[in-house]
Amino acid sequence: MAEDLLIWGATGQARVLHELIAHGQGQGQAWRLVALGDRQAVPHPLPASAVPLLHGEAALLSWLAGRASLPAAAAAIGSDNRARLAVLAWLQGLGMALPSLVHPRAFVAADALLAEGCQILAQAAVCSHARLGRGVIVNTGAVVDHDCQLGEGVHIAPGAVLAGECELGARVFVGAGAVLLPRLRIGADAVIGAGAVVLRDVPSGARVVGNPARTLPS
Repeated sequence: MAEDLLIWGATGQARVLHELIAHGQGQGQAWRLVALGDRQAVPHPLPASAVPLLHGEAALLSWLAGRASLPAAAAAIGSDNRARLAVLAWLQGLGMALPSLVHPRAFVAADALLAEGCQILAQAAVCSHARLGRGVIVNTGAVVDHDCQLGEGVHIAPGAVLAGECELGARVFVGAGAVLLPRLRIGADAVIGAGAVVLRDVPSGARVVGNPARTLPS
């Protein structure tokens, strides 16, 4: 039986999550989208008749007050890792559960561990003994290989590949098509540019680009 889900964040990532839940849940759970919300007044990203669009926190609180039970919630915020984590904390503080959403055409190994609020999108792979922190996104076609450890709020963009045993600190962003060699350590808040090939560890807060990857001046 499908469970109710609220998505907070009503732009492009909301469309991605809507497609995910519309095609079933890959780990045996089905979801029914019941509302979208956003702190900003934005156009509805889905057909107007699909679900209500709640503009602002007051609208959300009013909508929740009219329900007999709380839905689960997801944060559709792909571009700002800190904001995604903050929204997850806020939604949880309102009493809503934060499930991890896995596309039915993604692969998640049976012994991988996903913390709450993760999103594993179509054709992505999360391999054996990988450990993903709260609010991690593994985007379309990305690979997180065996024994990788990803801190909270990490975003792996489409087509990026993390070879085995990589360790990423909190809120790291790995750009589309980037490749990280095995056993690398990437510090918190680092940014790996699209298409970069990373051969050595990256310190916290650094920005690296290119093949081989080089650090941009701060």
